[in-house]
Amino acid sequence: MVPTTHLIAFVVAAFIIIVIPGPSVLFAVGRALSLGRRQALTTVVGNATGTAVPLIGVVIGLGAIVAASAVALTVIKLIGAAYLIYLGVQAFRHRKSLSDTLGAPVTPTGKKVFRQGFVVGMTNPKSIVFFAAVLPQFADPSTGNLPLQFLVLGAIFCTIALVSDSAWALLAGTARDWFARSPKRLEAVGGAGGAMIVGVGAALALSGSKA
Repeated sequence: MVPTTHLIAFVVAAFIIIVIPGPSVLFAVGRALSLGRRQALTTVVGNATGTAVPLIGVVIGLGAIVAASAVALTVIKLIGAAYLIYLGVQAFRHRKSLSDTLGAPVTPTGKKVFRQGFVVGMTNPKSIVFFAAVLPQFADPSTGNLPLQFLVLGAIFCTIALVSDSAWALLAGTARDWFARSPKRLEAVGGAGGAMIVGVGAALALSGSKA
């Protein structure tokens, strides 16, 4: 298993990386402003699930390939950026219909929201680089099975991210409720959420390999 000293150091490093707003945090905030708390939390769960994909890649050895290949990382980054921009544009286009959805029961679109969060989490270069280049440094080959250590460390990372992103989403969702008292306010916040998501996508596309 992972040595205690390595584990503590990893938790500190992961916490610092996660609390600094990146694509996942800003995406959750944008969804909370556009769709509300419940859908934002669904997005967060989907995002956390998607983050497990690059973790599994590291466990089976693909992480090293991605970290060593600028082309592979760039392709993944651009796919994630394009998807974010698409979602942001959609949120901005439908901002006027947000008031009609307040108080509406949950519909099957929750599955779609989950899938969207999954794609964003799966293609987040911040997580990919962390898992491929940082996480392995906290494992100790002399203490046991390396793949198992990667899984344990990755699970801790995903758990911290889930809690952090959920807190951001709830906070943003609460602010949305205040705006919801006025249709004009809600339309404005919906547009702001969409614009924020587009901005995250654009920044991701223009960022370096360690975005």
